[in-house]
Amino acid sequence: MDPTSQDQSEDDGAWAKEQGLPSLEEPFLQKYLDGRDNLIAQEKRQRSDHAFRETLSPMAAEASAIISAIRFEEQQTLWNAEYEDNLAKQDSFEAYPGMMFSLAKERMESSKLWKIVQKMPKGALLHCHLEAMTDATWLINEALTTNGFCITADTPLATQEQRETGSFLFSFTKTSPEDDVPSIWSDGYSKGRKIPLTKAAEAFPGGKQAFIEWFVSRVTITHDESIKHHIGPNAIWRKFTSCFPILASIERYEPIFRKCIRRLLAELNADGVRWVDIRSVFGVPFTATGSDTPDEDFDGLFAALEEVIAEFKQSEEGKGFWGARVIWTHVRSLNTRSVVENMKSCIEIKQLFPDLIAGYDLVGQEDTGRPLAHLTPELFWFKKRCMEEGVNIPFYFHAGETLGDGDIVDENLFDAVLLGTRRIGHGFSLYKHPLLIDMVKEKKILVESCPVSNEVLRLTSSIMHHPLPALLARGVSCALCNDDPAILGQGICGMSHDFWQALQGWENLGLEGLASLAENSVRWATFDDCTAKDWQADIKAGAYGTGVRAERMKEWAKDFEKFCQWVVFKYGAETDINTLD
Repeated sequence: MDPTSQDQSEDDGAWAKEQGLPSLEEPFLQKYLDGRDNLIAQEKRQRSDHAFRETLSPMAAEASAIISAIRFEEQQTLWNAEYEDNLAKQDSFEAYPGMMFSLAKERMESSKLWKIVQKMPKGALLHCHLEAMTDATWLINEALTTNGFCITADTPLATQEQRETGSFLFSFTKTSPEDDVPSIWSDGYSKGRKIPLTKAAEAFPGGKQAFIEWFVSRVTITHDESIKHHIGPNAIWRKFTSCFPILASIERYEPIFRKCIRRLLAELNADGVRWVDIRSVFGVPFTATGSDTPDEDFDGLFAALEEVIAEFKQSEEGKGFWGARVIWTHVRSLNTRSVVENMKSCIEIKQLFPDLIAGYDLVGQEDTGRPLAHLTPELFWFKKRCMEEGVNIPFYFHAGETLGDGDIVDENLFDAVLLGTRRIGHGFSLYKHPLLIDMVKEKKILVESCPVSNEVLRLTSSIMHHPLPALLARGVSCALCNDDPAILGQGICGMSHDFWQALQGWENLGLEGLASLAENSVRWATFDDCTAKDWQADIKAGAYGTGVRAERMKEWAKDFEKFCQWVVFKYGAETDINTLD
C-alpha cells in the first residue's frame, strides 16, 4: 500500500470510529464473517473440481498461488487502461480483464500468463473439426505450390460483392486447362470452368498476395465479423458454414491431407495436447495422389490417416503423443436418405478401420437444423444396424449450442441424454436445466466446452458471460476444447487460447480448476472401444483403474507435477504471492 492510500485509510477509520461504526474485530461481526466464509466454503465443496483441489500436492499448491499472483499483477497492469505501460499502446478500446477474444488476443499472447499456459499439459482435445484445424494461409500456400491445383466457381467473381459471397472450390487435375478460358475474375467466366490456381492468383486484382489475403478472409471469421454481436448468430453462422467446403476441397487431396494431419498432430503435441478426438463431415470426396477422379468412398482417406498417425507417434517430434481417433459426423439439416446413407458409410469404415472410428455425431447450426427429436427414427435404426453388424459406435452429440430456452432446439439436450450420449458438445444452454444437470452428473456425461467458439459465434459476448462457471459450480464434469481454431481466429490448432481465457476470466477457477478440466479431458477421451457399462466403470475408476485410461491419467498427473515444478522454479522467486492477501 502506498503512503497516500495508507493515510486515507487511517483517516477513514478515525471517521468511522467517531460515527460509532463497529470494528471488524467486534465479536458479533466476526461471527457473521465466519458464517459467511463457511457458506462460501460449503458451496465450493459442490464444485466439480473440489476433489481435485483436495488432492493437490504441495508443489502444485505453490504453483497455483504463484499463477494467481501473476494473474492479479497482470490485471493491474496489462489489463488496466490507466496503467502507464498502456498509455503508449494507442488502443481504440479500453483494455480490461476478460474482454472480447478478438480484441484481447494480441495482448494475451504478450503476457506472462500466456507463456505459462502454453507450457501446461492439457491432456486431450475432445471437440474439434478436422476441416477447421489447418491455418488458412499455410493451406492456400500449399495449394499454390502443388502443381495441378485449380479453382472453380458457380458464377464469375468479377465484382467485390461477388468475391465476398460467391461460391468457389478447389480441385486437382492431371490435364492442363485451356489457355483461352476467361479469367475467373471477369464477367466472361463460365460456371464450373477450371482455372489454374497460380494463374488465378496472379490475375487477382492486386496480385498474388492480395489473392491470399482474400482467400483467408473468405475462410475465417474476420476481426470485424467477430465483434458484430448486434447482427445475431444466424449471420455469422452463414459465413462460418460456408468456410468448411472451401477448406475441405484443398485438404482432401492426399498429399496435402497427409501434410495437414502431420502439422495438426505436431502443433497439438507442442501445445501439451497428447490425444485428439477429431470430428469430420465426409461430404467433400477424397482424391488420391496424382488422380483427378475423386474416390467413391473414404477408404483411402482413413488409410492415409492411420499411416500418418502411426508415423508421427514413432517420430522424435511425436514423442509422448498418445494418438487420435475420429468421431464420424454428418450435417443435421440434411434429409433422411442422406443421413441413413451416411450412417451406412460410417459402419462400413468402422469395420475396415475399427481403431480409428470412435463414435457418431450430427453437426451444423442447431437453430436451423433438424432437432434430435425429429431424427430419432434414423438414430434408432443406426443403433440397431450397429448391433446387427457387430460394431460399437456410441453417440457424442452436439447439443445445447443455442441461446434458446425451452424451444425444440434447446430440448436437444434432453434427447442427447436419453439417447445415451457419452459427452455433450458445447452444452451451452445446459445450465438452464436443473433436472438435466442432475442426470448428466449421474450418468457421468462430460460437457465439451468451447468458450472462444461460443463467443465468436455470438452465443456470448465475452468469457465473463459464459455459462461454464455455472456448470462447474453445480458439479458438472467439463473439459475445454477449441472447436474450429483455423476459422474462429485462434491461429493455432492447440488449446492455449481457450485455457488462457478461462484462467484469466474466472476468479473461481485458478490453476487447480484449469488442471481439473485437463484431467477430465483424459478421463473422457475415446482411447478404446467400450460398451456402455465398461465406459461408465472406466470413467468412475479413473486413475485407480487398470486399463489404458488409468495409465494415461497417471501419466498426465506426472506431467502436471513437472509443470508445477517448472512454474515454481521459473517464477517463484520473482512473484510476491502476498499480493493476494
